[in-house]
Amino acid sequence: MIEIQLTLPALALEAWSDALLDAGALSVAVEDGDSDTEDEVALYGEPGLTPAAPGWRNNRLSVLVGDGVDPAAMLQAVARELGAAPPAIDRQRQVEDQDWVRLTQEQFAPVAVGRLWIVPSWHEPPEPDARIIRIDPGVAFGTGTHPTTRLCLAWMDRHLQAGWSVLDYGCGSGILSIAAALLGAATVCGVDIDLQAVATARDNAARNGVPAQYTGAEAFAAWRARIPESRTKPPGATWLSRLGASRMIGLARMLATTRS
Repeated sequence: MIEIQLTLPALALEAWSDALLDAGALSVAVEDGDSDTEDEVALYGEPGLTPAAPGWRNNRLSVLVGDGVDPAAMLQAVARELGAAPPAIDRQRQVEDQDWVRLTQEQFAPVAVGRLWIVPSWHEPPEPDARIIRIDPGVAFGTGTHPTTRLCLAWMDRHLQAGWSVLDYGCGSGILSIAAALLGAATVCGVDIDLQAVATARDNAARNGVPAQYTGAEAFAAWRARIPESRTKPPGATWLSRLGASRMIGLARMLATTRS
C-alpha cells in the first residue's frame, strides 16, 4: 500500500475526502497540520451539533491507496471532478503489509482499576486471584484504557452495592456492565446503537461467565415504550454511560423514567 500526505484548507476538506474515497482511496485521515507546535488548535464537537469550524487552519490529509494506484494521477482526476487545482503531495511512502492483529493487540496491556483487573483475552492475568474482566474489544469501544472507562470503573468499585440494577447505555465491548455484574449487581443490561458492539459485548459477557443482557438501541426503545410510567424505579437503579455530554443530557430524562 502507498500513503500520501496532503495539506488542504478547512473548507476543502469534506469535498476532497469524499471524492478521494469515491475515486478508490482505501482510507482518508485528517489531522491538525500544526499539531505539537505553538499553533496547535483543539477542536471540540458533540454529536448532533454543528462544529465550530470545519477543520484546522492547516489540515494534513493522510490518504492510503493500493499498490497499483498512481497517487498523482488520482489527485489529477479528483481535481478535474472538483474543478480545483490538485494539491501538492507533501510526503509519499510505502506501507509494508504487517500482522495488523498482532500490532493492535500489542497496544492493550492488562490494566488495574481498584479491585478490578481488565485483561485482554490474549494476556495472562497478572494477579490470578483478583476480580478479572476478560475483554476482547473487537471493533467495539472499551478496553479499560480510556479515561471515561476508568472513571466509571473506579466509581463502581467504590460505590456499587450488591443487588443493584445497572443499565450500561452505549455499552461498546460490555466492559462496564461486566464489571457491574462481577461487583455484585443483580440485574445488568447493556444497550448500543452498533449491533456489532452488542455481539461483542455478548461474547465478552459469556467469556466472563456473567448473566448480562444486551440489545440494540431500537429494541430497547420499543421495550421501554411498553412499560407503564406508573411502575416504580427499583432501589439502586444505576445508569452508566460514556457518551458525549449533549447526548447524555438529551437521554437523561428518558432514562430517568426507565423502569426495570
